Amino acid sequence: MTDKARLSWRQRALLVTTAVFLTVLVAIAIGEWLGWPFLATPLQHLLADTLHRDVRFSVDADSNSLQAKGFQVRFVGGVRLYAPGLEIAAPAWSAAPHTLIARDIALNLRYIDLWRAHRGQPLRIDSLKAAMLDANLERLADGRATWQFGSNPTPVAVAGEPMPGPVFANLQVAVGTVRYRDAMLATDLEARLSLVDRAAVAAARQAPGTVAAAMSGNTDTELQVRATGTYRTLPMKLELVSSGVLPWTTDEANAVPMPLTLNATVGRAELVFKGSAIDARHLSGFTGRFSLKGPSLAAAGEPLGVTLPTTSAFRSDGAIVRRADTWYVVIDEATVGASRLQGAFTYEAGRSVPLLSGRLGGTRLLLTDLGPAVGVTPGGTGRGKGLVLPDRPFDLASLRRMEANVWLDFGELDLSSRLLEPLRPMRGHLQLAAGVLTLNNFDARMGEGRLKGDLALDGRQSTAVWNANLRWDGVQLERWIHQARAAGAPPFVSGRLNGKTNLQGQGRSTAEILATLKGQFRTELKDGAVSHLVVEAAGLDLAESLGVLLTGDKPLPVQCGVADLVAASGVFRPRVMVLDTTDSAVWIDGSLSLASEALDLKAVVTPKDFSPLTLRAPLLVRGTFANPKVSIEKGPLGRKLASSFLLALLNPLAALIPLIDRGDAAAANAGAAACEGLMQRSNAQRTAAARVR
Repeated sequence: MTDKARLSWRQRALLVTTAVFLTVLVAIAIGEWLGWPFLATPLQHLLADTLHRDVRFSVDADSNSLQAKGFQVRFVGGVRLYAPGLEIAAPAWSAAPHTLIARDIALNLRYIDLWRAHRGQPLRIDSLKAAMLDANLERLADGRATWQFGSNPTPVAVAGEPMPGPVFANLQVAVGTVRYRDAMLATDLEARLSLVDRAAVAAARQAPGTVAAAMSGNTDTELQVRATGTYRTLPMKLELVSSGVLPWTTDEANAVPMPLTLNATVGRAELVFKGSAIDARHLSGFTGRFSLKGPSLAAAGEPLGVTLPTTSAFRSDGAIVRRADTWYVVIDEATVGASRLQGAFTYEAGRSVPLLSGRLGGTRLLLTDLGPAVGVTPGGTGRGKGLVLPDRPFDLASLRRMEANVWLDFGELDLSSRLLEPLRPMRGHLQLAAGVLTLNNFDARMGEGRLKGDLALDGRQSTAVWNANLRWDGVQLERWIHQARAAGAPPFVSGRLNGKTNLQGQGRSTAEILATLKGQFRTELKDGAVSHLVVEAAGLDLAESLGVLLTGDKPLPVQCGVADLVAASGVFRPRVMVLDTTDSAVWIDGSLSLASEALDLKAVVTPKDFSPLTLRAPLLVRGTFANPKVSIEKGPLGRKLASSFLLALLNPLAALIPLIDRGDAAAANAGAAACEGLMQRSNAQRTAAARVR
C-alpha cells in the first residue's frame, strides 16, 4: 500500500472519530436542551439504588406519563431536575408513609453530595424549590433517622446533637407540611407552611412549573408558618410570618435576609421577634428586636439548654443577632419582679461546653426576686412547719451544662428587708466553669462602709460545697439599720462596724448548707453608742429605766463591743460576745443553730453603778427563728422576789432591800479589760494583714 493510500486511511479514521464525537456532543446538547425526558425512569432506578430508597418523579401511580407532564433533567455541572413531583420512601423501620413528597419541584444536586450520601453521610441538597412539600423527619432513640441514606448509614448516637440532615443550601417552599419527631431530643413537632397569595398556589395546580419558577425572585408574597407540638419535652406553639418564601440555606455570605415576625411559646416562656433571618432551620442570620417574658428566667433558658437562675416573673426587651453558632444579645430593659436590669451578652453555642459572657447591671435588684434561685418562693417562708430557711434543691446538673463569665454592676441591691438599707452600689465578677459557680471581687457599699469578698458554690458532685470569705469595714449602724424612734430620740445603736467571716458548708439546698456550716464569724463596734433605756431594760433596772423615761433617753458610749463566734455543724457559739458601756457590761452566751433553727441565748448585764430598785436577772432568748421567745431566768429572779416577800411580812419598806443593786464595778471593769484586749488583738491582726498585702 502506498504512502498516499495509508494517509487516506488515517484521515478516514480521524473523520469517523470526529464525526462520532460531534454526534455525541450534538446528542448531549440536544438532550440537555430537551431535558432528557426519556431518562425519567432510569434515573428513578439510579437514585433508588444510590439512596437505597424507593424514588419516584411523580406522586401518581403511573410514572410512564412523566414525559408528557414536563419532566426535565440536565447533567452538566450536576444534576438539575424539574419534575411534576418527587417522592422518597421512608425506611423500612419507619411507620411514616414517606420521607418526602413534593410537587412542581426544581431540584439541584451536586455529584459529590450524591457520592457522600451513597457512603452513608447526610444528603446535601444544593437547591430545592417546590410548590408543595410534605416531609416526615424522624429519629429513633438508637440514632437511626429517616434523613440518613445509603446501604450502611451511621446512626447518630449523641443525644444532644440536633438533626444533622438533610442539609439544604437553599430551600424555598410555597405550601408544605413538615413533621419532625426526634426521640433523642424528646421533640415532636408538626409545622404547616402556607402562602397568603392563594392565586399562585391555585395556578400551580393548573399549570405545573409556574410557582416553582416564580419563587426564585418573588418577595412580595407573605409566608405563614404554624407549628405545634413539644420541643425538648416542653409544649411549643409557634407562628411565623415572612415576606417572601421561607429561607433555608447554609450559605450566609450570599444569602439575602428575609424579614419575618415570630411569636412563640415554648414551655413557660413567650417570645415575640421582629427582624430577619437567612436560615429558618438553623436561625442563621437571625437579626432583630425581641420581647421575652415568663414566670422565671430559668424558663427562658430551658428551650436552649442555657442555665439561668430561677427568679420571679420577668420580661425583657432588646436586640438579638446570630452569626454562625454565636448569639449576641443586648437587653435594653428587663424587669424581674420589681428589679430593673440591663445587659449585653454573647452566647457561644458552638463550643464543646457553651459559654455565656457579658455584663449585667441595672438601677435596682431586689434579693426577693432572686429568692427562688436559693430555694425561696417569693412571698413564701421556705420549708414551712415553723422553719424559715429555704430548702428547695439546687439544680446542680445545670451548672455543668455551660460556662459563664459575667460582670455585675448594680446601682442598688435591695436586701428586701425593712430594717436594712440597700447596698449601693454592688459589683462583682460571676464565673461558672466545670460546675463551679463563683462570685469574685464582690464589692458593695453599705451604711457608708464597704463589704468585700468572694463566694463559691462547687456543684461538680451530687452535693454542693459552699464557701464564703467576706470582710466589712466602716459600716455605720445608724445608717445601715433602720431604727424607727420618736422624734429627737437617739438610735438604739450606732457606731462603725468592722469584721470578717470565713464559712464553709455543703448540701443540696440552702438549708442543708447552713445546717453544716463551719468556720468563724467576728465583728466589732468602734466609736459606738447604745440606748441607755435598752441597757437598763435588759438589766431589769426598774428605777433607772423609769428615770430614763422621765428625763429622756440618751446614748451611752460603747467602750468595747465584740462578737467572736465559732460555727460547727451549723451551730454558732460565742467565744466572746460582749457590749461594754460606761453604765453596764452586757455579756451574751449560748448557741444559735442553723440546723434546727433553734435559739438558746442568755444575756447577763453587769452594772457599774448603784440602783435602788432592780430585778436584775439574765434574759433568755429561746424558741425558733420563726417564733423566738424572750423570758427571764426564773432562778435568780425568784430568789429576789421570795426574799422581798418575806421581808415585807416584817416591814413593807424592808421588801425593797433585796431589790437594791450596789453594782459590781470590779467585775464589769474586768470584763471591759478583756474586751479591750480582744479588740486590740483584732486591730493588730488587721494591720499585719494590710502590711502583707
